[in-house]
Amino acid sequence: MNNTKQNKPTIKTLNDLAPFVDYSLMNTLTRDPQAKKDGVEHSPRQVFSGHYVPVNPTPIQSPEYIAHSKQLFQELGFKDSLAHSNDFVSMFSGDTSNVPNPMSKVGWATGYALSIYGTEYYAQCPFQTGIGYGDGRAVSVLEVVLNGKRWEMQLKGGGRTPYCRGADGRAVLRSSVREFLAQEHMYALGVPTSRSLSLYTSKTESVKRPWYSHNSHSFDPDMMVNESVAISTRVAPSFLRVGQIELFARRARKNEHPKAKEELDKIVLHLIKREYSEEIDASLPFADQVILLAKEFRSRLTKLVADWIRVGFCQGNFNSDNCAAGGYTLDFGPFGFMDLFDPYYQSWTGGGNHFAFFNQPNAAEKNFQQFFSALQIVLNSSQTHLQELHKIRADFSIVMEKEIQKMWANKLGIEIFNEELYNDLEILMVQTEIDYTIFFRELSNIPDDITALKKSFYNVKYDEKIENRWAEWLTKWKSLLKSSNRVELTKEMKKINPKYTLREWFLVPAYEAAKSGDYTLVKELQEIMNHPYSEQSKEIEEKYYKLKPLEFFEVGGISHVSCSS
Repeated sequence: MNNTKQNKPTIKTLNDLAPFVDYSLMNTLTRDPQAKKDGVEHSPRQVFSGHYVPVNPTPIQSPEYIAHSKQLFQELGFKDSLAHSNDFVSMFSGDTSNVPNPMSKVGWATGYALSIYGTEYYAQCPFQTGIGYGDGRAVSVLEVVLNGKRWEMQLKGGGRTPYCRGADGRAVLRSSVREFLAQEHMYALGVPTSRSLSLYTSKTESVKRPWYSHNSHSFDPDMMVNESVAISTRVAPSFLRVGQIELFARRARKNEHPKAKEELDKIVLHLIKREYSEEIDASLPFADQVILLAKEFRSRLTKLVADWIRVGFCQGNFNSDNCAAGGYTLDFGPFGFMDLFDPYYQSWTGGGNHFAFFNQPNAAEKNFQQFFSALQIVLNSSQTHLQELHKIRADFSIVMEKEIQKMWANKLGIEIFNEELYNDLEILMVQTEIDYTIFFRELSNIPDDITALKKSFYNVKYDEKIENRWAEWLTKWKSLLKSSNRVELTKEMKKINPKYTLREWFLVPAYEAAKSGDYTLVKELQEIMNHPYSEQSKEIEEKYYKLKPLEFFEVGGISHVSCSS
């Protein structure tokens, strides 16, 4: 599946896009033998074999345009007007019945296993077998190769699939606005991520969801609300997950059907071709490719988690099924950008400490363990390769620690990570209750004293002793800076420490206004958060570069959220 360079197309209609389709997943992997070819698969059922199920998405009623990613459209060669055209709106709000040939009128959904922090789960699916998990409301509808890159386009909220577990298959406007804005913001932050293409809502269709009443201090949602449905289209080279590889490894390990091991090998090879073709030579023996895959995924995953910590992002629900096998951010459900620095920050009420901010490296290692276990089954006939694989697994924490230390050194503008300097800083950040984003942005200006940093302090009642400790810390920090040229170092640090992050208390007014058809704040946030490192207007700075208001702390739907979406 090596991508070939093309002249950049100008795509004004779906007819212009049609020549670039290339359904590698459906063309090279195995369809569920029990599936209906026409894609009428809208009830939960067990899927015992095969890599995918053909599924028709379910269109939302009376779709209305909210937004599209102008940057991604430009990268793909799409004209902005395409997002408003009838055929595009129909397709990306769930109606694929009239797409031009050779586009497929049928989409596809995939299954995956669930492991939470390294523990395999079975009984939580409705069949008590562990094979009820998968794309329950996400339907992929397109695979294209544009400008030498492969893109898969997937409708989030595209209706029920065999993996829906009895749910309605819909995403609501609130969660769709969050995900649409978050994906493009992460891309602008320089963090590997799935992307947002378009966002449409229904003017007439709604569903009930548990959520928080206004100014609720309840930990869990305390009411049921009617919410408009929406479909956001997310885009990535693939949506292959660690949990997906894990599912086929479980089947092979248990010999669940005669072709179980073959299906495992095929999906691992497909992963290599889809996500690692530039790093892994396809002419190598398969076992050698698998070893390189393990190394490359470890490298991507450790860098990704270091990046999350750099920008103050907590994934919230970092299970194996939410861990992209391509090593990028995937599934913006209960995510959060940290305001008040807390090593155990976690915005999701169901996440617990094991998915907290500073525990993300541990969660990543648990997911890598599941990936490693699957590859063990692939390599079970080669002791030499198994030994190499074990060494890659054993060194995960070492590689992770190096990435974290490198990140902190860059964030602090110092040449080499200094453990004592960092430890003292972490204690001071906790005691002074700093705003994570504002603190590091102000630090990037290389302040002469603590005065400028006070802009980031939530705790204004600190004593003279703490102020003296800050002065001591700043003195030591300045002695370790990598450059004496403050102007150049400030520029460098400001490319690492963003000025703006997508805080939840910015998102709430945007999706609340969107409920009444006012998308002004959605578009404003889209513009601001696509330039997170830039100095923007004074008006924007006053509105979005400030401490979280105290009245928002401990409020449901702002300081903490459920997984309801």
